[in-house]
Amino acid sequence: MATILNGHKMNRMMNRGYDSDPDFRRPVLDIPVDREERFFKRLRFLYGMREARRAMPELLRLIKVHHAHKREECLRAETGFHPKNRFSERDMILITYGDMIRAEERSPLAALTNFLSALRHRAPVFNTIHILPFFPYSSDRGFSVVDYRSVDPRLGSWDDIVRIGSTFRLMFDGVFNHASSRSVPIQEMLSGNPEYRDYAITFKSKDELTTEQRKIVRRPRTNDILTMFYTLDGPIWAWTTFSPDQIDLNYRNPRVLLSVIETLLLYVRKGADLIRLDAVTYFWWESGTSGANLEQTHEIIKLFRDVLDIAAPHVGLVTETNVPYYENISYFGEGSDEAQVIYNFSLPPLVLHAFYRGDSTYLTRWSETLAYPSETSTYLNILDTHDGIGLPGAQGILPEEEINFLISRAREHGAFISYRSVEGKGPMPYEINTTWYSALNLDTVDEDRAFQVRRFVASRSIALALRGIPGIYLHGLIGSRNDVQLALRSKVKRDVNRAVITESYLARMLVEPGSKLHRIIDHLGRLLELRVSHRAFHPRGDQRVLSLSSDVFALLRTSPEGDEHILAVTNVTDRASRVEFSCRDLGIEETQWYDMMAGRGWTERDGIVSINLEPYDVLWLAPFGELERDIESSQSAAE
Repeated sequence: MATILNGHKMNRMMNRGYDSDPDFRRPVLDIPVDREERFFKRLRFLYGMREARRAMPELLRLIKVHHAHKREECLRAETGFHPKNRFSERDMILITYGDMIRAEERSPLAALTNFLSALRHRAPVFNTIHILPFFPYSSDRGFSVVDYRSVDPRLGSWDDIVRIGSTFRLMFDGVFNHASSRSVPIQEMLSGNPEYRDYAITFKSKDELTTEQRKIVRRPRTNDILTMFYTLDGPIWAWTTFSPDQIDLNYRNPRVLLSVIETLLLYVRKGADLIRLDAVTYFWWESGTSGANLEQTHEIIKLFRDVLDIAAPHVGLVTETNVPYYENISYFGEGSDEAQVIYNFSLPPLVLHAFYRGDSTYLTRWSETLAYPSETSTYLNILDTHDGIGLPGAQGILPEEEINFLISRAREHGAFISYRSVEGKGPMPYEINTTWYSALNLDTVDEDRAFQVRRFVASRSIALALRGIPGIYLHGLIGSRNDVQLALRSKVKRDVNRAVITESYLARMLVEPGSKLHRIIDHLGRLLELRVSHRAFHPRGDQRVLSLSSDVFALLRTSPEGDEHILAVTNVTDRASRVEFSCRDLGIEETQWYDMMAGRGWTERDGIVSINLEPYDVLWLAPFGELERDIESSQSAAE
């Protein structure tokens, strides 16, 4: 397998181009008037004229101080950056906790670095690492942040993060919806410090949130929305969307917004190329609303985008919004004013449903609707996350009875189900907590390991071929099974998919012939290599979804230049299947096709190409003439 250059040179230049201290001897950033007007418009929408005027000088100061940290090489790199070139076919994200890999003799982040080095020798395709929250925390596996601006010493240090960033692009988590009850701002608020007044959404009485208001509040949990805390001035009830330890920040207070923007810019200087806005759906609450997807939330994201566009144009925003599909894509905004990347949360349940039913109909119909609002927008195509498989993305696409079937079948595979409260309906299923491998493969069935790996890789091929950027969670890469015992010990359902692995075990399994991990890396690794080597998979490349048969998921990918085509076909069933297509209908004159996975050819007969597929077969077909021309052009370039 040929080595793929991990990371983008331009991004590494910019991220190395910051001094730890600002140099005020350099010229102060001259912010264009139209930019200032845009900032002010956002602030005025959120806070009104008076508060916007108060907040504006501090916002400009933060941007100018950030600029004073930049070295000359950073400024030069920014000059040559164009947003449409942010992503390419080479982009692939590995998602992991900072302490998911452990070794006795080194820190968790150092152990992760060592594993990434070993992985590059077996599957040198990942150029971006998403390290889930690596900050000091009090609960929720890192998502209840105590200190946003330091690395949890139990994991390592900023030096470890920088070391990983010297080889890979980095995605940081912006856990900006809520903070730990043990964080400094919340503790200062509870202690009566006037500087932190209204830092969180609070009430003097639990009854201030009326029964009618509670009925329309939308949230992904079943615990009470309000949690009581004692303060210097008596008890208060704080808004806690996720847990009693996670207090929602009050963005109606401009000080909160400015503090978050200051942290956002710090992450840029520490090496973030992408910043994932966790739980951004719930950033703003107004009495009489659901508190989800409000216009003010979108305006905050637009302000973040405006700030980064001038302060760090190479850094992209990723919105994590586990909501129904049409709400989810609203976070693209107009295509140039909100997130550059959104999680494709509809994909995991639809792929799982296709493999459970052995029928790709719903997946195919939905995929036909996928579109970008601009050439700078794209999807993060995931199948599993650290939380599991969200269900809201399937709403409105799968009928209720099919969602219930999905849940029932997942339970048979050892999955837990997490719920959310819906007024008038009680607890409703929100999430399937499972590893992706266990979701697909039963422990109790006497199946050949190679066959289970084949099914696993076939499912992953869909997320790799689909237009967007692939993201693979570590347990979803190595084929981990559910750790039910861990979840039983911790009493956290999501922990079934969060087991810690020893570095020595991974190193041994990577090289042990016949091991599950060795088989996965061999089989999946070939797909990964092809994915990052062909312009047809560029996020800006064209995509045409084909309805060849309910047995298969098929799409034709085309490079942005229009000179490369790949027909990706995946058999979602456990039986042999046969499909046919017309080259003329595809708009391609070629009559000979080559399967880059199996190394076999297919030829058109009487205007039709007929393909036989084995159970869970994956074919990535390229017109043979295009492959020949690619060889010839490479030879000419070499001469």
